[in-house]
Amino acid sequence: MTLALIRRPGLGRIRTVRAPLYLLCVGFVGLITVMALLAPWLAPHDPNAVDLGNAMAAPTANHLLGVDASGRDTLSRLIVGARTSLLGPLGVVVFSTVAGVTIGALAGWYGGWIDSVLSRSSELALAFPGLLLAILIVSIYGQGLLAPVIALGVAYLPYVSRLTRSLVLAERERPYVAAYQVQGHSGPQILARHVIPNIGPVILAQSTINFGYALIDLAGLSFLGLGVPALTPDWGQMVFDGETAIQQGYPLSAILPCAAIVLTVVAFNVVGEHWADRVAKREP
Repeated sequence: MTLALIRRPGLGRIRTVRAPLYLLCVGFVGLITVMALLAPWLAPHDPNAVDLGNAMAAPTANHLLGVDASGRDTLSRLIVGARTSLLGPLGVVVFSTVAGVTIGALAGWYGGWIDSVLSRSSELALAFPGLLLAILIVSIYGQGLLAPVIALGVAYLPYVSRLTRSLVLAERERPYVAAYQVQGHSGPQILARHVIPNIGPVILAQSTINFGYALIDLAGLSFLGLGVPALTPDWGQMVFDGETAIQQGYPLSAILPCAAIVLTVVAFNVVGEHWADRVAKREP
């Protein structure tokens, strides 16, 4: 994916021409987000309304995407399921980013024993694979969205903190930091007001990519029956529910949520990588 920079003659501004794939992915992310926010009003039917007499029916004018093995409208569950399917990864990204940036920034800025303690503490989470940690916590506290989000947030935290630490170490050596120190600004003030905002675009790009990975992990937990409760519309849960329909020759109720997961993950990865490329090209 390329990013072309065109300088207009006589002007000191640079206009960015974005790749069509990036714009397409941004539009898809926006569409999915709006669908999740307005899900209760967009869904044509009750996503949990069971009609066993109409189980696994083909698409009709009343059920545009057909129904699943329990007679529930696939389109309605797909729309409402976008809410939980996006809310979980958002929680993982927010938790891991806030905690990871805090730990990494303090470790990179102060160094010494603070760096050693914080870095080694955050890296302990690397010894526990995210999915296994989530399975362990769910087995203790039961099904729900909170336990997997916290478990995966802890698993993603070291990656964010290590990235932040390396960025802060590089940023600390820049001339503007020394200039602020000479002016009498304190270390925490420089770190919070100048260093972290300067590295923010890189962290944002990485968090966008992490969102896609978190979506896959949470969908996998729901498929295993360890995510949201069974009656809650969720894309991973829909894939699990559609397993029976696939065996009976009606794969649509499982294929559609799979496609939604794949397209959403690809869209977030493309957007995140595009932002990362833009940041890299602005580095001196």
